[in-house]
Amino acid sequence: MSNALLEGLDVTVRNALAEDIGSGDITTELIPEGRDAEARVICRQHATLCGEPWVNEVFRQIDPSAVIEWQHHDGDALSPNDLVFIAKGKARSLLTAERTALNFLQTLSSVASRAKTIAAQVKHTKVKILDTRKTIPGLRLAQKYAVQVGDCFNHRIGLYDAYLIKENHINACGGISKAIKNARRLHPERNVEVEVENHEQLCEALEANADIVLLDNHTLDMLREAVKINNGQAKLEASGGYDINSAIAVAETGVDYISVGSLTKHIYATDFTMLFD
Repeated sequence: MSNALLEGLDVTVRNALAEDIGSGDITTELIPEGRDAEARVICRQHATLCGEPWVNEVFRQIDPSAVIEWQHHDGDALSPNDLVFIAKGKARSLLTAERTALNFLQTLSSVASRAKTIAAQVKHTKVKILDTRKTIPGLRLAQKYAVQVGDCFNHRIGLYDAYLIKENHINACGGISKAIKNARRLHPERNVEVEVENHEQLCEALEANADIVLLDNHTLDMLREAVKINNGQAKLEASGGYDINSAIAVAETGVDYISVGSLTKHIYATDFTMLFD
């Protein structure tokens, strides 16, 4: 797991708490200030657990004296009614932290669960399933962490760490070859990936020595032919709205990567609940 994906975690949590708590949690003021409590977080469905660092940070920022005892850890398979963790501390603190902690847990576990499912379906091939930049604003690193927990892989983090030259870039630059040449000149240390729509453009990208070629909205037959044309020169990435159901056939064409935006955007909250004893 890349430690870079945990950078800024404290800021992400601080912002999440600020939007929830605002000027103060007025409901918890009903509870005596010194009262202690213990709570159990239960998973209500089959899932892959993810979000432990964010949950820990939520409770740390609310009350550093709170104790979190994890019964499972990120990457573990959960079944309905599994005990995930026990939280001990001031009743006010646990209640104030509850929703934000569960929001992180249910969102990131959903991403990890989806990733785990699709990774298992294509494990008989060489393909790597990649995420995209289609993430929830403010949660990109957290969601990309969850993708890794689910045995899939990260594409570029943002606009700064790798080139992805798409149709509009190509048109503005005056062609694929010119775009790649400019990329090599400006940032020779960065990988250069270029999107193509047909085999003619694929050949142009290969002649210009692209590192990765993104095959956009290709049919299965087109993907197989592209693999033959490429003959191992560049890495090939298939993209085009693929999901858990369509990825297997694409993986079997021989491409190196499949980018799946639905890993981080088509997610449904995993069902967790916190029960106070």
